[in-house]
Amino acid sequence: MSETCESERIIELSHDDDDVWVVYDGECPFCSRYVLLYQPRERGQRVHLIDARSSHPIVGEIRARNLDHNEGMVVRWCGQYHFGAEAMHLLAMLAGEGSFFDWVNRLLFSRPRLARALYPALVRGRKLILRLLGRKLIGEI
Repeated sequence: MSETCESERIIELSHDDDDVWVVYDGECPFCSRYVLLYQPRERGQRVHLIDARSSHPIVGEIRARNLDHNEGMVVRWCGQYHFGAEAMHLLAMLAGEGSFFDWVNRLLFSRPRLARALYPALVRGRKLILRLLGRKLIGEI
């Protein structure tokens, strides 16, 4: 892993145009742990991990698309934006299979219907833990 700037971490796999951009809440302990544990399959992608609270240009692109970071993470891959349960499903499909975390991730989120059913609970859990930790939602003053 290499540091490129404060708001972006890159897992370097190769230099293809098949980059995966994961935009998540860096203040959320669940979100941060997920992206730390996430390991893509060796498909030649570079995975960019972007904190949604940063001023990174992709955060502005996502806001311009009216995607609310408080309601879900965003993944950009192959020029398309995937939001919420769809983003989790995509990450599960791109994930490796080497660890227990990868196995659980694929088990829960590789099925679109199950991902859609589970994702609202993840959003509520994120909001609750932020409140309990005294942290604000993205965009709150």
